[in-house]
Amino acid sequence: MKLTSTDRRLLNELQRDASQNQSDLAEVVGMSRTSCWRRIRDFEDAGLIERQVALLDPKVAGFNIQVLLLVAMTEHTDENRQSFERHVSTLPEVTECFSVSGDRDYVLHVVVRDMDSYNEFLNGEILKHVAVRSASSTFVLRRVKYTTALPV
Repeated sequence: MKLTSTDRRLLNELQRDASQNQSDLAEVVGMSRTSCWRRIRDFEDAGLIERQVALLDPKVAGFNIQVLLLVAMTEHTDENRQSFERHVSTLPEVTECFSVSGDRDYVLHVVVRDMDSYNEFLNGEILKHVAVRSASSTFVLRRVKYTTALPV
């Protein structure tokens, strides 16, 4: 999708705060309210804007432990991959799942309330899956940077 400088300003502003009313948003980016509304709809129709959400602070929400979980598969078959990916997509503790290259096959971002919850999650949901050979946990000490904004 070809983006103008005004499109980029609009997208950056939406990534900063999508809850702004359209009149304020249009004024900030230098567009009419109607043009702004139309352009946002164009972005949604093109799939550039997937959805608008509220971002919660994990600690304030009671999720005191964040883990980067590296998972290795038993075999690299389509069946194993699809089965594991379907399973992971149902787990609310998993906020992100990446298929990766290297020694491991997946990296999961996991949020849980406490260590007991993580132990139950790891042993009950990940290690018991038939496609999983092993898993390695890296515990987040503190979040240095967090953004959902893309550098448009």
